[in-house]
Amino acid sequence: MVTVDNILVEQQRNDVSLNRYSGRFAPSPTGPLHFGSLITAVASYCDAKSHDGQWIVRIEDTDIPRIYPGSEDHILKCLEAFEFESDATIIFQKDRLDIYESVLKDLHDQGLVYACQCTRKMLGSNHIYAGTCRELHLPLEHQAIRVKVHDENICFEDILQGQHCSNLEYDLGDFVLKRRDGIINYQLAVVVDDYLQGITHVVRGADLLDNTERQIYLAQILGYPQLEYMHLPLAMNEHGTKLSKQNLAQALDTAQAPQLLSQAILALGQLPVDLDRPSVMLKQAVAQWDRNSIPKGTEISGFFK
Repeated sequence: MVTVDNILVEQQRNDVSLNRYSGRFAPSPTGPLHFGSLITAVASYCDAKSHDGQWIVRIEDTDIPRIYPGSEDHILKCLEAFEFESDATIIFQKDRLDIYESVLKDLHDQGLVYACQCTRKMLGSNHIYAGTCRELHLPLEHQAIRVKVHDENICFEDILQGQHCSNLEYDLGDFVLKRRDGIINYQLAVVVDDYLQGITHVVRGADLLDNTERQIYLAQILGYPQLEYMHLPLAMNEHGTKLSKQNLAQALDTAQAPQLLSQAILALGQLPVDLDRPSVMLKQAVAQWDRNSIPKGTEISGFFK
């Protein structure tokens, strides 16, 4: 198994109770939470709690230049206002860069990654990397770090979206785990932290569906167990595009927490809950939670802000 220091792994994984089901909500602070974020939070929370599992919050902020000022505070205030409680200490990925570097070193020592000097200009519009630098044995410093992939199908059965497969060699090529500017790629950080936090189930938006085969592949070469995945349909705006920070989706209004929580529960196809304190509403939503009632496909009908 390629992994970080065994003592560190034991310490990290002992920080959480490794229940049969362990889920997480892992927003990126590249902007304020919006209604789509709330849908993910509600679904991940209810699915975990309805299986007598734990629910953990993690802030995925490795892409430090893209952190939007004040967004981390907004995330924490929203969690408080909507009365979500993490079952473990909230971690921030930017505080864990040494862990990811350790994993990269282990991967390099086993010949599974390599340095790449190719720039975006050199690569042009081709999104499939041809392995140009695979055999150049370049020094790691000031270069991107890519992981070697193979000609094999990686498939998983998504709880909502069904079977999904990808051959990474033909669909993507060797992909980046660390950028030339030193930023750790999301794919590596999320796989390492899901393992260290004992996550067993990932509930997130369908916009991340195509990331999953990369994460399964990384987990395989790291010797980590495979997770269960449920990719939720996306809330769309009046223009028919997904609610996102890039599309300037409206920030959650914490003063309207009960009303917005009720809307999110209904958007997920669940039975309505009584307007009350958010914690009481969440308890009722958990008791009524039904995966089979979640809208099918990758989009939720109706327009949201």
